[in-house]
Order: sequence, then structure tokens, then C-alpha cells
Amino acid sequence: MAYSRVYLAASSRSLRHTPFPLVAWASAVVAHGLSCSTTCGILPNSGPELVLSEDEKSDTEDQEETELGVMEDQRSVILHLISQLKLGMDLTKVVLPTFILEKRSLLEMYADFLAHPDLLLAVTAGATPQDRVIGFVEYYLTAFHEGRKGALAKKPYNPIIGETFHCSWEVPKDKVKARRTAPPAPMGHEHPMADDSSKSYKLRFVAEQVSHHPPISCFYCECKEKRLCVNTHVWTKSKFMGMSVGVSMIGEGVLRLLEHGEEYVFTLPSAYARSILTIPWVELGGKVSITCAKTGYSATVTFHTKPFYGGKVHRVTAEVKHNPTNTIVCKAHGEWNGTLEFTYNNGETKVIDTTTLPVYPKKIRPLEKQGPMESRNLWREVTQCLRLGDMEAATEQKRRLEEKQRAEERKRENLRAPWRPKYFIQEGERVTIGWAGTTPRGCSQDCGLSVGITVGRCLRQGACLGTLSGSLSGALAQGR
Repeated sequence: MAYSRVYLAASSRSLRHTPFPLVAWASAVVAHGLSCSTTCGILPNSGPELVLSEDEKSDTEDQEETELGVMEDQRSVILHLISQLKLGMDLTKVVLPTFILEKRSLLEMYADFLAHPDLLLAVTAGATPQDRVIGFVEYYLTAFHEGRKGALAKKPYNPIIGETFHCSWEVPKDKVKARRTAPPAPMGHEHPMADDSSKSYKLRFVAEQVSHHPPISCFYCECKEKRLCVNTHVWTKSKFMGMSVGVSMIGEGVLRLLEHGEEYVFTLPSAYARSILTIPWVELGGKVSITCAKTGYSATVTFHTKPFYGGKVHRVTAEVKHNPTNTIVCKAHGEWNGTLEFTYNNGETKVIDTTTLPVYPKKIRPLEKQGPMESRNLWREVTQCLRLGDMEAATEQKRRLEEKQRAEERKRENLRAPWRPKYFIQEGERVTIGWAGTTPRGCSQDCGLSVGITVGRCLRQGACLGTLSGSLSGALAQGR
């Protein structure tokens, strides 16, 4: 089966020649004669979805949030809820009112961070390690503004365990332009599987909710022509902060540039919903890092929260450093949802206005082509009720989904059947928040890649988030 039909080739023989046999798709599972019951040992909905390229269409769904703020009756509900909360309280298990929901899943929100895929694909074309790390920082700083649909702060749906989201982007090759301070590499350096006959690069994305307690999402994207992939795991932990709600995105991502044998490990900022009683708005905060052990380059990015008195909103600063020589090669400042100014060590400057960057629409299959656990299909009734403004019906539909999740969790506990994600596996002997993409179950892992076959990073090998508490370890060990 060709790449144009299904993301991965169907046989283990062809997988050995496939640059990215990292995510198991339905064809691979069927080809190896493995059913869900034999590979997963759990409920039947855990089989990977069949994703056909010809089924994907440019996304035209309007998800812009246009409400003006909190209405009076809604304010009373929020006040009642606030009266029962304590500062610093974990909101993971708190039932929040339906009217604060955004009409998309958290898994889809992660996909929207890739609204400028041309900038991501340009990273690997950088002529030097310095060009590539600066290119990634430029992409990183422009990634977050499209993750928000409108200025109003709303909460995406909490993904249900086993929920998935698939999409892709078509990026014209002439739009992928790298920053270069040196001549480009010879043409012979290009990977032999690159398809020069195509006018566009294909960037594919899959996200999955791999754990319920704690809530952990994984997402993975790749472009086989550019030999580039990104694997990320995020544990979202929310807490009450008075008139604000803070969400920590605990975890890390790894950008792999296979052409150069480089890995860029990055973390994510925290998000805050401010002014929850009036007109809620979102800001990012905290210090994040980007590091490449092979080249010795690193970056520190600081998202500045607004001071109580004065100050600007959405400020961000960044510094890129070559650690072996202790040289700062780039500085940046500005607004993550506005204008960013970069200053390089050769005296050059560059301004990026995030509001004028081209946004590439996702390509996604229509609902009738999606599996029952794919985000838009899974939440379609809730979304429809929210569009109609029927909060009571939306609440009921949401309750049904959550009750079904609890019932299936009880069934797994009774059967002592641990949860097995479709596309991701947990790395390491210990229970840690580290996930990796899987090979098709039952296939050989000899795929001809010097970097190995797994994506993701076991936290025992890198920037560990710390030893997990007993309760968290227990929750993950039970596969909830």
C-alpha cells in the first residue's frame, strides 16, 4: 500500500524502508493479523483508525469564540463555585459549568499550535546548527497565538482516555524558507526518499489521550520529506488562584532533525485564565527551555505575566546561547501574540508580526469518515448544543460521555486489564511521565534508522521532572 493511501506501509518488509514507521495505523495492525483483543486486551474501541489521504479536506469549521463576556446568570454560577474552592486547590476533578467550554477538544488545540507549519519545516533546512536552533526558536515563539480562538478565555473539552485527533497540512515547498548564514548543503545531501515531484510537503499529526488520572495527552507530527518529527507529552494540572485559574503544562517535547542527527528538547509555558468573573482572557507565563545536546546550543524563553499595577500584557523575551563558548547568538523580545523582534550576534535584526503570518488550514476527514473516538466525532453532540446555545442539553451530552468513560474504567478494573494506548507507549522500567510513538505491533524494529525507532524521551535519560508521587505512580500503573 502506497503512502498516498495510508500513512504507513502495510507490511513489515516495507516498513524497513520507511523513514518514519513510528505510529501504528489500522492497515499495519490488520496486515499483521492482530486484532484489538489480542494487541490491547481491553475494550474494542482501542484499535487504530484508518486514515486515508484522499478523505482529508481543508478545515472550514468556524470555532471562533464571539461571546462578549460572562452574563449575569453565569456570574452567579461562577460565584457559587468559587465559594466552594480554596486557593491552590486542584481543579482536575472539579465539575465546571458547561458555558465556559470552548467548542473543541484539548487535543485539537495542540494541533492548532502548528498553524504556521512552514516555519517548523524550515528549521531543518538551516545551513548551520546556529541557524537551526534560531529557526526553531522563531517557530516556537509564533506557535501559541493561533492556539487561542478569539480573545475570550474558554476551556477546551477535557479529552477522554483513548480519544484521538488526526489532521495534516499541505505546505507549498516554495514557502519553506530557512534562515541561512552559510551556503546551503549540496543537493546530494537530500534524503533519497524526498519526493521532489510534489509541489507541497505533507505534515501529519496525531494526538491521543493516554491517561485519565493524571490527564496526560501525547501528540506527534512528522514530515517524511524533510525527515523531521516532533513528539510531545503533556500533563495538564490546573489550580484555583482566586480570580484566575492557572494551568501548568508539565512534560516536554522533542524535535528530531534526522538529516542532522539533532534533538531539540523543549518545555511548555503555563497558561492563566484571568478575570473569570467579567471578560476572561488568557495569558502565558513562566520560563521554558530549548536544548540541543549534540550542538551545545540552548535557549531560554520567558513568558512574562502582567504585573498587578502597570506593565504590558503578553510580553515574551528569549535568549539563544552557544554553551561551549558562552556566546549569546540571538536575543528576542515582544509579544507572543503580536510583534516579535530578533537581534542576532552578526548585527542583523528581524521583525515577525504573528498577526500577519500565513495560517495554513488543517486538513481533516469529515465526521462520517472519522472513528467513534476521534475528537470531533466524539464531542459532536456537545459541540452542536453549544452552537445552538442550549447549555442544558450540552451539559447532559457531556455527562453521558463522562459516565461512559467511568463505566469503561470500572470494567477494565474488574477485568484487571490495563489501558493500552493506540499510538503511544510508556518508556522506561519505572513509571514516569515519558511516552513514545509505537512501531506497528508485531513488526520488526529494524527500519534502517540510526536514531532508533522510538520517539519521545524517557525522563530518566534527560531533564527529569522529578520523582513521581505514590498516588500518581499508582494511577499510571493501573492504566487509568
